Amino acid sequence: MNPSIFDLHGKTAVVIGGTTGIGHAISLGFAEAGADVIASARRAEEVAKTAAEIEAAGRRTLRLTSNVRDRESLKKLRDEVLKAFGKVDILVNSAGLIKRAPTLDFPEETWNDILNTNVTGTLRACQVFGEHMLSRGYGRIINLASLTTFVALFEVAAYGASKAAVGALTKSLAIEWSRHGVLVNAIAPGIFRTALNSNLLDGTERGRELQLRTPMGRFGNTSELVGAAIYLASDAASFVSGEIMVVDGGFLASGVNQ
Repeated sequence: MNPSIFDLHGKTAVVIGGTTGIGHAISLGFAEAGADVIASARRAEEVAKTAAEIEAAGRRTLRLTSNVRDRESLKKLRDEVLKAFGKVDILVNSAGLIKRAPTLDFPEETWNDILNTNVTGTLRACQVFGEHMLSRGYGRIINLASLTTFVALFEVAAYGASKAAVGALTKSLAIEWSRHGVLVNAIAPGIFRTALNSNLLDGTERGRELQLRTPMGRFGNTSELVGAAIYLASDAASFVSGEIMVVDGGFLASGVNQ
């Protein structure tokens, strides 16, 4: 096997939600694999910080904010990247929103906010950047799915519904766009430690249950998702489309672990 099929030199990647957590790890991983990376999110200070890290890895970038709930901001992001780099080869949709609460009286406004961000936001980005990719006959789109694409977690029904929809959207786009050179896949992470969930994972019964359900006996590090993302973005995955790649330490295989 030629290891160069995993090389991302000469590629331009846009990672939406690319400044924190999993998106941040993917942004830096792509840069280390050779891509020029634009990590975009809502907060300008986080965008600037991540851009500096990408530049420290020797790659080019731009400091551009965006909001997946605002189509015009996504169009501006696309147009600025095309102006500077001439193309977008890779799109990662990592922006997301979650809220835990009982479903019986879950506020409809919050439900709509979550679906608007996680599902419709992903659709908006795929439409905006897909238009360019389809016009040139090449693209790699990676959406962020979830364990909740497949199984339910207690009291996060809106998030679960949204991520199940992301899985269905990924497959739908794949069967429409693959023949035109735009491959659409998703990654479904297991339980990964981030700045936002450390207290949950370390100090609650829910965290202990999540670890018990993970056969590897530990939570993932966000760096352990980078290989899957590089694979799906690279020429190594040239015949892979419509897949939801699970990276979960064995969680979905789990029945009884002791």
